[in-house]
Amino acid sequence: MMQKTLVLIKPDGLQRGLVGEILKRFEQRGLKIVGMKMVRPDKEFAGRHYKEAIAQKHGEHVRNYLLDYISSSPIIAVVIQGSSAISVVRKIVGSTYPGEADIGTIRGDFSHTSKEYAKKNNQGHNLIHASENEEDAKEELALWFSDDEIFDYKLSHEEHIY
Repeated sequence: MMQKTLVLIKPDGLQRGLVGEILKRFEQRGLKIVGMKMVRPDKEFAGRHYKEAIAQKHGEHVRNYLLDYISSSPIIAVVIQGSSAISVVRKIVGSTYPGEADIGTIRGDFSHTSKEYAKKNNQGHNLIHASENEEDAKEELALWFSDDEIFDYKLSHEEHIY
């Protein structure tokens, strides 16, 4: 099933110079980048991305931290397309808590924060956001990208992958 999903390379991924390496992981898996831009979301926009459900699930302090962090620097917003893209991207990204992420995932290879430290210090420096499910992907893509910012094209190797 062909899907599109949102990936955000957060301030720590951009500032550490990991954008190319992160995007390479998706492309090597046969996924296609169909939209990409550098943006600096303000807190109001970030609040539409990190909804109140985050506060209900993790606490208002976590949501506030995420709003401050994602609006602290430019980020890279990317639309990834491919077969079962949502689940494949989440596997490539790894656990939300870098200390629990498997080696070979983006967070497992490049993040160093343990779950305990992250919770204690409200730290979400985990390099990347990836849509959790189909519903979230649709909402997030509509928030971050207009239709004319998402492109349709063929990769030379698509006939071999799909």
